[in-house]
Amino acid sequence: MTKNRCSWAGPDEIYIRYHDEEWGIPTHDDKDLFEMLVLESFQAGLSWITILKKRENFREAFDDFDVEKVANYDDDKMEELRLNEGIIRHKGKIASAINNAKIFIEIQKEFGSFDSYIWGFTEGEVIKAEYLTESDLSKHISKDLKKRGMKFVGPTIIYSYLESIGIIDNHQKDCFKY
Repeated sequence: MTKNRCSWAGPDEIYIRYHDEEWGIPTHDDKDLFEMLVLESFQAGLSWITILKKRENFREAFDDFDVEKVANYDDDKMEELRLNEGIIRHKGKIASAINNAKIFIEIQKEFGSFDSYIWGFTEGEVIKAEYLTESDLSKHISKDLKKRGMKFVGPTIIYSYLESIGIIDNHQKDCFKY
């Protein structure tokens, strides 16, 4: 018997695994929250399957998304990343990942964790949504992150991010995860 999934979740097995095992599941670990923020920012203008297929390469290239290490990358490391054919080699996105790591750490210091910051926008509640690409919530968070100095965190990217970390539950009504 075949499970009904959200219409985007297939036919590629990597999409199915991501949908079934990660997407929309509330995430509270700062390392995972940072990883998804970086991956979502790299996805801008590209398909998510492109990012998923390169995910292991990203993990290796970005020191398993150790935010402290990423925040301290120098020009040599940035050039190494720019030449890494296993990831998206967009210079602006690479620079923003390093910049955003520094701001992520500042947010951790201010709020005790990035988890407290990001989930504080909904007071820890999951928002049930109807398949949007942005919302008042994503616009509000995007504006706050930009004010703090983050890049590649527009309302659409942040909406996808909120879906990926489970703050927004956007599973379609006929999906077994709904």
